[in-house]
Amino acid sequence: MFKSSKGIAALAFVFVFMLLIASCGQNSSQGEGNQQSQQEQPSGGNESEAGSGSNAESQENQERVIKHAMGTTTIKGTPQRIVTLYQGATDVAVALGVKPVGIVESWAQQPVYDYLKADLEGVPLVGEETQPNLEEIAKLHPDLIIASKVRHEEIYEQLSQIAPTVTHETVFKFKDTVELMGKALNKEAEGEQLLADWDQRVADFKQKISAKLGDKWPIEASVLNFRADHSRIYVTGYAGDILNELGFVRSEYQQEEADKGTVVVKLTDKESIPSMNADVFFVFLSDPGEEAAVKKNYEEWTNHPLWKSLDAVKENQVYLIDEVVWNLGGGYKSAQLMLDQLYEHFELEK
Repeated sequence: MFKSSKGIAALAFVFVFMLLIASCGQNSSQGEGNQQSQQEQPSGGNESEAGSGSNAESQENQERVIKHAMGTTTIKGTPQRIVTLYQGATDVAVALGVKPVGIVESWAQQPVYDYLKADLEGVPLVGEETQPNLEEIAKLHPDLIIASKVRHEEIYEQLSQIAPTVTHETVFKFKDTVELMGKALNKEAEGEQLLADWDQRVADFKQKISAKLGDKWPIEASVLNFRADHSRIYVTGYAGDILNELGFVRSEYQQEEADKGTVVVKLTDKESIPSMNADVFFVFLSDPGEEAAVKKNYEEWTNHPLWKSLDAVKENQVYLIDEVVWNLGGGYKSAQLMLDQLYEHFELEK
């Protein structure tokens, strides 16, 4: 019995000792694992933050080469201080969510068109579209200037010495302006979305007016302007191009002029009234400072027997339109307003 008890005790001691060793080994393994996990987690976080900061810095320092009407311009990062030197560019800047640091004076409703006043409150003027003030532009320390070849070709080099400058060929092709400014402002995705939204509305308008007019669609349209001593047909240009995109067509005479690259046909003789003919007229009166003369000239032309023989006149399809929206604005937002007015003219649901 005595010898047996001693043997049992010895066996129990060995068993407990083995348990203690196993327990210590497990704790040691868990401790090492936890320590390794704690070391890796901060390291991974720091690498992520460093990567994020590096990407942001990389985007700020990224250089983009922009092709435009006057050549190519290298722009670094995302411009923050832009100056717009034509009406359409000012409009498009607002459409892209950008408030310029300098703009040119508007052609009417000075100094800024009514539809843009709230968005451009407090923005300094840098002269007129045809004669911007280089000294005032330089004072604003811009990092990007949006100009037009047709307006600013002669001062392009001087503008480029002030800040990187990109130019549109003309001033009235608003979709090209959206594309150019989207690239220059590093807002290409936003620009593409604006144009996609426009295309959707164009498709909606075409479907609805076609359904309403049936076999009469498409109809011929003329954009007419009466001035103090003459009248004009806007064959292409801002409104003419938009109407064409919407599905309106030109008369045979006006299409021939459009094919030759004509933007405006100037009429000085009332015998040329038949060249205005179309199914619908969109008319605006303008000649700053000559309002009385414009009114008198308009009345003389529209009381002429040849005017009364025109299709739009006989069908009571003559609409007086907003000159700012249809002609002077030249941008994306004014194009949307013009389309709004066309929905209203033809009593289409928006």
